[in-house]
Amino acid sequence: MCCILTVVKVCISVRKENSMSRVQLALNVSNIDEAIAYYSKMFGVGPAKVREGYANFAIADPPLKLVLIEGHGEAGTLNHVGVELEDTQAVADKITHAQNVGLPIEVQESTTCCFAVQDKVWVKGGELAWEWYTVLADAPSDTSLTPMPIMLGVPNTGSCCGPEGCD
Repeated sequence: MCCILTVVKVCISVRKENSMSRVQLALNVSNIDEAIAYYSKMFGVGPAKVREGYANFAIADPPLKLVLIEGHGEAGTLNHVGVELEDTQAVADKITHAQNVGLPIEVQESTTCCFAVQDKVWVKGGELAWEWYTVLADAPSDTSLTPMPIMLGVPNTGSCCGPEGCD
């Protein structure tokens, strides 16, 4: 009985950790390898995903999804912000909440962005749009990563990682 309870307790702990929401910061970097080395040292964990010109970290403490994007925008600047959610229902709940409080939104379903298939909603209306999303599956390639001018206040280029993109 003791061993069964221990196994159940471990499974519950893993499930809670994997389903945690976390704030996302996407940063523009000039050198992806140097940035990976720096942030790995800073947070004490390596990246969860690395692709050409792209890396992301799923940091448990503090709860943070750190995304590094090479060659898009001035190095050291913010690319975009968001919140990674547990599942599609959490995205639907955010949509409902935003509609109930009168915030403009842009919904994107099963869209490929940042090397992942995602359901998301962009909540707009403030000075900076926020991406609320869940990852449905990994995407081995991504041709949608383009500079983020919509986030920086210049005309849209159709980037997937912005409230006007992901056609």
